[in-house]
Amino acid sequence: MNTLGKLFKITSFGESHGTIIGVVIDGCPPLLTIDQSFIQAQLNRRKPGQSNISTSRNEDDEFEILSGVFEQKSTGAPITIIIKNKDTRPEDYSKLKDIYRPSHADFTYQKKYGIRDYRGGGRSSARITAGWVAAGAIAKLFLAHFEIDITAYVKQVHQIAINKAYLSLNLQNIETNSVRCPDPETALLMQKAILEAKQEGDSLGGIAACIIKNCPIGLGEPLFDKLNAKLAQAVLSINAVKGIQFGEGFNSVLFKGSELNDAFIRKQNGETGTQSNYSGGIQGGISNGEIIYFETAFKPTATISKLQKTVDIEGNEHNLEASGRHDPCVLPRAVPIIEAMAALVLADCILLQKAYTL
Repeated sequence: MNTLGKLFKITSFGESHGTIIGVVIDGCPPLLTIDQSFIQAQLNRRKPGQSNISTSRNEDDEFEILSGVFEQKSTGAPITIIIKNKDTRPEDYSKLKDIYRPSHADFTYQKKYGIRDYRGGGRSSARITAGWVAAGAIAKLFLAHFEIDITAYVKQVHQIAINKAYLSLNLQNIETNSVRCPDPETALLMQKAILEAKQEGDSLGGIAACIIKNCPIGLGEPLFDKLNAKLAQAVLSINAVKGIQFGEGFNSVLFKGSELNDAFIRKQNGETGTQSNYSGGIQGGISNGEIIYFETAFKPTATISKLQKTVDIEGNEHNLEASGRHDPCVLPRAVPIIEAMAALVLADCILLQKAYTL
């Protein structure tokens, strides 16, 4: 399946070293002002070659809108966005044509479809997430009408983590460093660790956090389209993601019910809210008006330069020392992808909520 969403839907297309990648957005409400400079800014945050801790692939990721926008306004028709692949080097992967790279989708794609695009992983490459970010940018423009703000950042790289509560962080610092960590001192340690892993031909994983502010009460469709379930589906679709948790997540098992329950109070504005936010802004699969907070775990990049044992499609053993261009740590470039996927889910949920409420 290459389509996400029910009313605000996206369909993704393209391959890592194909001619183009892109996305079709169906269900975007008409008369939305499409700020193309904002879309490009979001793509720039995701594009390769940003720093010495990212892949050296040189793509400007300039996009083109083919349909659905007239005089800077959405028309209600499908919005088609394409991004040309310019710095393709399929020859870098020719020796991998019949070899399975450890922890990649090579083996599973070959067994499932009987064919695979070995050029940088083809359809399974994180390259295609550029289209998701472009679509997410349009979703963000829609969400701005509801003053919903989505901010992701890198919380942990390998064993180096921010040890401060997320509410105490200065999120303005996120874009001031190449790691996209809001704590400057921790960011320096993370950058050093990533560079060391890169020099060793290795890679690192970590955790990205996401904060969603001003989300209205009532988003989410129980039972099988709960808000946390829809966010999880979207975020788990991102390459290298191995887990997601909301609020206290797995730490919840360390509490007693009397300690973990979010007590209801009347706030200063007269509205009902919760005194704490252990649930991460979602209760019963529905947003409760508090900050939505979730964390996403990313495994270390599968492509590394260290010698690894593998087999080819005939079962013959090989020693593989990968070459080509890859990120020693995917987290810094994953930040805008997480934001985009969250924005797409929330845009869909708002339209669903409006579809049957007075």
